[in-house]
Amino acid sequence: MSPPALYLRGLAIGFAIAAAIGPIGLLCIRRTLAEGRAIGLATGLGAATADALYAAVAAFGLTAVASLLIDERRPLGILGGVLLVLLGARMFSRRGREPAGQPVAGAVQAGHPAPASGMSRTRSHPGLPAAYATTLGLTITNPATILSFAAAFVGFGLVAHGGRGAAALVLGVFSGSSAWWMLLVAVVGAARPRVGPVGLRRVAATSAGLIVAIGAVAIWTSLLSA
Repeated sequence: MSPPALYLRGLAIGFAIAAAIGPIGLLCIRRTLAEGRAIGLATGLGAATADALYAAVAAFGLTAVASLLIDERRPLGILGGVLLVLLGARMFSRRGREPAGQPVAGAVQAGHPAPASGMSRTRSHPGLPAAYATTLGLTITNPATILSFAAAFVGFGLVAHGGRGAAALVLGVFSGSSAWWMLLVAVVGAARPRVGPVGLRRVAATSAGLIVAIGAVAIWTSLLSA
């Protein structure tokens, strides 16, 4: 299969795997609403980088690494679940301080002045590197990501390609995953001005609760796995 064809195949795989809404999707939506498109995009690109790393393991035929990741999926699942529970708990504890981003349209129309640019974010919000690193780590420690790429690559016969083909495949996965996150951030960002403080607090509380629940399930299933 030619490199352009492998790139397109990787593009489709990356987009499809990223589009499965899970804890990272919830985190991206919440951060985009609360902190803006830049933080939301950094959040998504962290996940896209992790997707590309797992794609590289399969595409370049790094069987030893792949076997290690699959063998260690139980501790990785526990670690990832703990991180999700901690992240969700932290988000829930901060929900009363939202929003910290731009003022909602209703507040401006009601005659309330917009906050000064220096007050647009609070110290409790992550910067771009922290937002990127958070989802990179969470995605890497998610066994579902490992198994998804293993199943997709084996199913399409895309393992252990040559240098150029493997590079094109990895680039395609990163491009497809990034495209999904850009689309999600654009859609959520467009709705951001219409979300008031009450709505944002509800989104924050709901997403935090779901992330804690997903983390707890990940820990439970990892403990029960053989």
